[in-house]
Formats: sequence, C-alpha cells, structure tokens
Amino acid sequence: MKIVKLGLVALIGGIFLVGCKGETKTAEGQANEQVEAVEQVETADTNEVAGTMEQATFQIEGMTCALGCAKVIESKLTGLPGVKEATVDFDSKTAKVVFDDAKQNGESLTNTVQKIANGSYKVEHLEVTTL
Repeated sequence: MKIVKLGLVALIGGIFLVGCKGETKTAEGQANEQVEAVEQVETADTNEVAGTMEQATFQIEGMTCALGCAKVIESKLTGLPGVKEATVDFDSKTAKVVFDDAKQNGESLTNTVQKIANGSYKVEHLEVTTL
C-alpha cells in the first residue's frame, strides 16, 4: 500500500515539475526576461495611434500547450509597442493581433513569435488587414 501511495505521489509530482516542452529557465534566461521587461516599460508608448490600426491573423506551429505556449506568445505580443490587443487560440493555432501600423508590422510580429523559446514556433499564413 505504501508503495502505491509513493508511486502516485511521485507521478503527480513529476507531472507538476514537467513544463511545456520541458523548458527550464536558467538564471541567465530569467535575467534576460527581466531586462526585456524593463526595456518594454521604458519604451512603452501611450495609447495614441500614430498610424492606421491593422489586424494580423496567422497560424502558429509548434505550440504544445495552452498555458505554457499560447499564453506566453500572447503576452509577448501584447507587450509590444503599438499592439492594442493580441489573442492566441491554442486549439485552432491561430493568433489575432490588432496593432498600429506606424509602430509594428507583420514582419515584426512574425519575428517576435519566432524568437520565443529559441525558435520553437513557426508563423504561417500571415494576413494583414486594415481596420
């Protein structure tokens, strides 16, 4: 009986310890994320629209989970200057980003996504429309 309980505890503990794609953050990686966060705050723009609002819709290949992958991508996109709204749907592997074309473009959004997790994600079928 004790062996079964120990096995269950080990299994449950293992599930909680294994993250999306088995990614672990090093101290250097955490420091880089903190620097990026500070840079985003320093370069944060006002809600003033300098250009035309556009919407980019694209597919993201390589996501393996909703919380660890889709939410991280969504938060990175939302943090970009000029991005008003970003949503990433894990089930359909689709991202929709509303942005100011004077501050962002389809290529910059694509590059942002593809830099996350050391290039694990690939953007496909990018469509940009004016709102």
